[in-house]
Amino acid sequence: WTSPTVAFLQELPSYQSMLRRRTSAGGLRDYRSLARTASGETSSLLERVGPGSPGSAQPLREYALTIAEKRRLREIQVANIRYLSGWHQWRQISSKSWKKIVEDTRELSSYFELWGHDIRSIEGKFGTGIQSYFSFLRFLVILNVVIFLLVFTFITLPSAFYKHGTVNGSYVQLPLKKHHCTVYVVSGTKGLIYFYSYVIDLLTGTGFLEMTSLFYGYYTVDTIYFGFLKYHVPLAYLLTTLGYLSLSFLWIVKRSVDGFKQSLVRNDDQFQSYCNKIFAGWDFCITDVNAARLKHSSLHYELKTDLEEERLRQKVAERTTREKIRIYCLRIFLNCIVLAVLSACFYSIYRATVYSQENISNDHKPRFDDNLIVQYLPSMVITMANFIAPLIFSVLIKFEDYSPAFEIRLTLMRCVFVRLANIGVLLFSLWTRIRSCTNAKCMACGYNYQLYPCWESRVGQEMYKLMIFDFIIIFAITVFIDFPRKLMVTYCSYKAFRWCGLQEFAIPDNVLEIVYGQTICWIGTFYCPLLPAIAAVKYFVVFYIKKISLMHTCKPSTRPFRASSSNFFFLVVLLIGLILAFIPLGLSMTHIPSSKACGPFVNVNRSWDVIEHTAHHFPPVLQKVLNGIVSEAFAVPFFMVVCLIMFYFIALAGAHKRVVNQLREQLVMVSLNQMFHLPSPNTACTSYPV
Repeated sequence: WTSPTVAFLQELPSYQSMLRRRTSAGGLRDYRSLARTASGETSSLLERVGPGSPGSAQPLREYALTIAEKRRLREIQVANIRYLSGWHQWRQISSKSWKKIVEDTRELSSYFELWGHDIRSIEGKFGTGIQSYFSFLRFLVILNVVIFLLVFTFITLPSAFYKHGTVNGSYVQLPLKKHHCTVYVVSGTKGLIYFYSYVIDLLTGTGFLEMTSLFYGYYTVDTIYFGFLKYHVPLAYLLTTLGYLSLSFLWIVKRSVDGFKQSLVRNDDQFQSYCNKIFAGWDFCITDVNAARLKHSSLHYELKTDLEEERLRQKVAERTTREKIRIYCLRIFLNCIVLAVLSACFYSIYRATVYSQENISNDHKPRFDDNLIVQYLPSMVITMANFIAPLIFSVLIKFEDYSPAFEIRLTLMRCVFVRLANIGVLLFSLWTRIRSCTNAKCMACGYNYQLYPCWESRVGQEMYKLMIFDFIIIFAITVFIDFPRKLMVTYCSYKAFRWCGLQEFAIPDNVLEIVYGQTICWIGTFYCPLLPAIAAVKYFVVFYIKKISLMHTCKPSTRPFRASSSNFFFLVVLLIGLILAFIPLGLSMTHIPSSKACGPFVNVNRSWDVIEHTAHHFPPVLQKVLNGIVSEAFAVPFFMVVCLIMFYFIALAGAHKRVVNQLREQLVMVSLNQMFHLPSPNTACTSYPV
């Protein structure tokens, strides 16, 4: 049996190098005597550190030791360096120097971090919950900038080079068999054009903007030659779309892992939740007196909520069968009302979209007010649905007799579903109109070529209008509602204004607002490639709008949000929006025929056919490999292996959870033994791998 101290010293790099070298027996005896001396002098602190090795890239500051003990341990490590070879000494010095360079670089880069000072000041005045919202907004700005750089580098820039004669290439060839499908005339670009027509075009994406690089119809380049390299623009267009979606997915999952771990640990044990609130609930980043008072009241609110949830659990456990039947029937009835509200919202959006598409004026002299209202009618109806439906849900949830925490989660999930499903209904309405054919010529094209000669650009215009209108609503609410409300509450003595109070900075509502806009960006980038740039500028301006509103017109929400739980909730909602964006884009690429009058996919039936067309030019061996990968003979075993791996990790997680429960039971036993002055159990906690 080897003590933890001896095992610790034997794992030091100096001891291992001496074992490998074995230059002399005397040197080894000196090192062993040094190890025994160090073991006798520092055995107590090393036993507290445990059997881990300080040479395993874990710094001394991570150990739970006093400053004097850390200094003594550092002296032992420095003394052991002279027993190392020159190569190992150089490796240790280089490793320390590299770590110092990395730390200095990170510290220097923090000064150039976007909105670093602003976010820290918000954190100091309002706590980490609201700070997490602004950090999330910064993440979306960076994400959209990265997506824009991908699209601009691989799609927009090569097409612009060829159209300006910088490089050689060729345009896509329009299909000759379906020449009636290739007629595409942009309205409102010839003849006398009024000034307000430019305003309408700027707000709706029509007219002079329709054939710019902003929309899908501009990209008609097929092949570009960079010297001996052949660049296929349609393939790059499709792969870039898949690339930015995959990049967004991996980035969001990576950021959400830490939040999921913290959320899982915090929600695993209710007693642990009480301890966290009592002993670790205070936010030491707060420096403002009013924010400190608010944090004090929010902790008080959290404890009251926990006690209320405990009372409701006891009440639920004591319910009779008759009471259970009554509450379940009431919940079914209220959920039917929720479904009715959702159906009304969806039907309103569908009718508004159909009416807007039927009555959009193609005249060269449109009236400003009528045409703009018709263009923005779907966006207005969607905004009204996003505003009215959550109010109804917040009233209905009070009668369903849920716990306060579950009420918040259920209401938020319903609001998420409303906001994101409204976009899906809009796209469904558009595609229903696009696929509606009444004659043989239309059936030959596969879509309604008379109303939508370039239907991808029309969908891009709808996404563009949703993005612009969402920004207008955010700006208008702040300027025309929040600021006047602040003035009335501050300077008016009427009790009605005093009772109304300041607007709360509701974190979930603001998060749903920007996630809704980001989902529009993900869907619309395929049809409007420069939409990420517009989204980045929008969120950049929204940051300052929300900051000014928070500082001058709003008060923090009475329902607190921790930074860890907030970040995890934000990323989960964003991931739901990304998954929703995958569905319409996937259906559009694989099931709806591409336009024959514009865009890079006029030579194929569907956008996804570019992959098959490119694969046919591969060598025969590579084609066989790809066909084998996509065949059932490969898919079925691969699916079985993935299932086995998943079941293994599920079983491993269950085993770890049982070990954690055993360790908790041992901790309880140890505390009881200390209370009654009994010896501790023989089994050490460190014998269980976690």
